[in-house]
Order: sequence, then C-alpha cells, then structure tokens
Amino acid sequence: MSEDAYSINDSETLLRRAIDIIATARTIPLSSSPMINRDEILELLEEALNRLPDELKQARWLLKERKEFLTKTRREGDDILDAARAQAERMVQRQEVVRAAELRARQIVEAAENEARRMRHEVEDFCDQRLGSFEIVLDKLTRTVHAGRERLNIGVRREEDVEEPDDSGSAFFDQDRE
Repeated sequence: MSEDAYSINDSETLLRRAIDIIATARTIPLSSSPMINRDEILELLEEALNRLPDELKQARWLLKERKEFLTKTRREGDDILDAARAQAERMVQRQEVVRAAELRARQIVEAAENEARRMRHEVEDFCDQRLGSFEIVLDKLTRTVHAGRERLNIGVRREEDVEEPDDSGSAFFDQDRE
C-alpha cells in the first residue's frame, strides 16, 4: 500500500474516530448537549489535517489557480470581443467613408461631364455665330465681286455691241443704203 493511500486512510480513520466520539458522547445532565472533551477532538482533527496527503493540498491550490485562470481568460476573451467589435465598427465606418467618397466622386464626375457638355454647346454656339458672321461677310464680298465683274462684263459687251464700220464702202448713213 502506498504512503499516500496510507495517509488518506489514516486521515479518514482519525475523522471517523472524531465522529464516533461526538456521536457516543454522554449528554450533560438535564440537557441535550453532549459532553465532549474539547482537547481530544481538536487533537484528532489537527492530526487528520496534518495527515492529509500533499495531493489534496495541491488539488486545492490547482482549483484556486483554475478559478483565477478562468477569470483571467474570461477577461481576456471580453477584451478580445471588445477589440473585435471596435474593429468591426471601424471597418463599417471605413465602408461608409468609401461609399461616401464614391458617391462624391460620381457627383464630381457628373458635374464635370455636365460642365463639359455646357461648354461644348457654348463653343458650338460661338463657332456658329462666328461662321454666320463670316458667311455674311463672304456673301457681301461675293456680291461685291460679282457686281464688279458685272460691270466689267458690261463694258466688254458694250464694245461688242458697237458695230465697227465696214470698209466695203457702204454708205455712212442708213439712208444712203438702198
């Protein structure tokens, strides 16, 4: 039999003896309280405690350490959960920032496209006005050139219309012709 088993049995024996002493103790006359030798019981209990094996003491220490470990682990778990919640909240906020930035970017692009479209229309209108003015000037210039050419053509036609005298000896006047 091992020494630990002996210690457990020995402690158990001492505790049973203390129980027997209390259970079989005589009562005080005219009372229901037992008469117990205090020193004897205390000595038995002290001896039983001293004979408890080291494993029981270690087991109590392990139970206390386990409780502290569980408390620490729960605290760390709560800290991890809090950190995860905070990180998730930051990620949600980042997503909201990204969404807001994308929305703002779309608005800026749309505004730029509208401004470019407006400017293109203004440039087209400006060019149309300038070309219209240029067309009017060209039209006037064309009419002026045409009128000048007409004058020149009229002068050429007049010379053609004027008959040159015949050297055939015809009469100078129409009357002389017969």
